[in-house]
Amino acid sequence: MSEPSRLHPATVIFNLVKGIKDSFFLFVIAFVSLINLHILYAILMIVVLVLIIAIASFVSWQRFTYHVEGDELKLEYGVFIRKKRYISKNRVQSIDLTQNLLHRIFKLVKVEIETAGTGAEAEASLNAVTLMQGKALRTELKTLGEVEQLEENHEEKHPARTITRKRLIITGATSGSIGVILAIAGAVSSELSRFIPSDFYDNAYSWVVGLGIIILVMMIIGVFILLWVLGIVGTIIKYWNFTIEKVEEDIVITCGLLEKKHITIPMKRIQAVGYVESLIRQPLGYATVIAEIAGGSNQKGEDFSTVLFPIMKKSEIDNFLTELLPNYTVNQTDFTKLPKRSAKYYLFRTVVPSLVLLIAALYFLPQLTWIPVAILGLSILLGLLQVKDSGYALEDNKLTIRYRNFNKVTMVMNHKRIQAFNKKQHILHRKEKLATIKLSIVGKMGLGKHYHVKELDLEAANKMADWYSYRGV
Repeated sequence: MSEPSRLHPATVIFNLVKGIKDSFFLFVIAFVSLINLHILYAILMIVVLVLIIAIASFVSWQRFTYHVEGDELKLEYGVFIRKKRYISKNRVQSIDLTQNLLHRIFKLVKVEIETAGTGAEAEASLNAVTLMQGKALRTELKTLGEVEQLEENHEEKHPARTITRKRLIITGATSGSIGVILAIAGAVSSELSRFIPSDFYDNAYSWVVGLGIIILVMMIIGVFILLWVLGIVGTIIKYWNFTIEKVEEDIVITCGLLEKKHITIPMKRIQAVGYVESLIRQPLGYATVIAEIAGGSNQKGEDFSTVLFPIMKKSEIDNFLTELLPNYTVNQTDFTKLPKRSAKYYLFRTVVPSLVLLIAALYFLPQLTWIPVAILGLSILLGLLQVKDSGYALEDNKLTIRYRNFNKVTMVMNHKRIQAFNKKQHILHRKEKLATIKLSIVGKMGLGKHYHVKELDLEAANKMADWYSYRGV
């Protein structure tokens, strides 16, 4: 590792594939612009663009070198402008090894090195090295004490959990990914619509009308079933063989079928741990265990949080956290809920938009009034659930909060991880002795992550303020 090394030659192929993918719309524009002149011109332009990207990929690979010298990882890269980057071992927070389908074909890995100051992307990324080189680099960048400790305890069994095939299917079936797939399909169709003949929609409309209402309903149901199955398949591919393990002071997560990931999370970077109960999973007794990690890139997270376990029975979470993260067990016994006088504020926030929609429907589309009426009923139910589920629990140096937007979220934070505590009251709050609190921690990419519990009893809010400022100690 002390001598400058290049990445594996297969990096040229990786760069070429990425370049073509990033330039997809440029290829489409070039092809559409020249096909009217002659199809050979369009094909020739595509070939020229591919050649340019291939040459750039080769030169980029040849100009990239890396090596470890002393306590630093040194990178040199750049085609026209030569750049040098030095990363101290002491700054390295985690080293992740990932394999997509191409990596696995060539038996290579991608090494991503993150530091405390990592932004949207990893601090350093080695696109393609052999598995042996990746592991050697990870060992080399560990501090001496960590390496010795790992060597002494390499045969010791570590606490670990693995997802079962049944749970994996349940994860996909309850993921709610139909909406995501529909959004992607809508975005793709909007881009492709410019290439579809104008009479296509007229012919399609005539064909659909001719099918009849029963066949049309069956087709719609079939589409939703297909999207649901695709969501299950996508979840299985993403979380295949999901395993979480506690190794010394790190949490190590491995998962993936087409893209195999090996993610290392230093426990000292964990700011909060909790679980999310979605509207679909809560009635079934399931939840997703998540964590907020300080710094790091935005590539690990799901909904801006790192998933520690995709799905788990709520009754199993305490044992899971006790085994892997004992400092973040959930306090279920001393939970303080909101006072009854808080309910009207929650109902006001959820009901008002539905009332506006109902009034608009009554005026413009009275025949569809039943839709906003149904939405109004659901809004009232959501407001009542938000009041019922919100609250907090204090335990020595640990705070547990619970709230609901649509999903029910429970988060546990240690006192030393909370960066700021804010208490807010407006005039109605002061009259009814209520207050809203905001807790801030360090989140992904070094940005703040904020949690709110609204309309707490003023005495409870003051108690939390005293706890945070050590006045209550």
